[in-house]
Parts: sequence; structure tokens; C-alpha cells
Amino acid sequence: QVELVESGGGSVQAGGSLSLSCAVSGYSYSSFYCMAWFRQVPGKEREGVATIDSDESTTYVDSVKGRFTISQDKAKKTLYLQMNSLKPEDTAMYYCAADACPDYSDDDGEYHPPRGEHIGYWGQGTQVTVSS
Repeated sequence: QVELVESGGGSVQAGGSLSLSCAVSGYSYSSFYCMAWFRQVPGKEREGVATIDSDESTTYVDSVKGRFTISQDKAKKTLYLQMNSLKPEDTAMYYCAADACPDYSDDDGEYHPPRGEHIGYWGQGTQVTVSS
């Protein structure tokens, strides 16, 4: 049984940093070609924030480019999200996801983090709150 457990969330002032971790158990981490971070605020759809694949290729939603960094340690079976220069609009529940590959956009010919559909596995989430 696959289990994803996030940690590292908390409260921080605008401009601060947080580092999220997602520990994967119950399955071979390398079996998941793509891993991702999503976030969701009440009343809104879950939003793909960043993805990373087995070749270490990454994608980011435009609103976090240059501030967030996704990474992974396959030996430790752990996914990370380093969040710098946090803004109040980054406040959300953050979720780790496995088997979550980026979507290709015909509009710009690039890959982007996926929508929250057809995702293999989800973690339970960790809250991030950024105050102004």
C-alpha cells in the first residue's frame, strides 16, 4: 500500500522560507516516473505547483517560478519543495502526489504542472500559512 506523508508546513511571514518534505513508503519510489506538489485553498480547485520526473526534469506554475524548487532523493524515497520569498497568496494546503506527470500545452508548446485529475496517489497534506 502506497503511503505519502508530507511534513514541514507551518506559519511564516511574507518573504520567509519553508521546506516541505514528502516521504514515500509501501512502493518503490523509482517506479513513479513523475512526482508533484499541489496546493489548494478552500473553495478553489487543487493547483499543480511543481513536478519532477525520473530524469530530474522539472516544471513549475508561473506564480512560483524563481521562488520554489522541487527536488527528490530517490535513495531516501523523499520528495522536497523548497519555498523562498513566500507571499500571502502562497497560503494553502500543500499536497504531495505520485504518478503526477506534467501536461503538454498546445497553446505555448510547453509542459506545465497537471490539474488535480487522474493522479495516482496523494498525501494527506500540510498547511502553509504566509502572513503579511
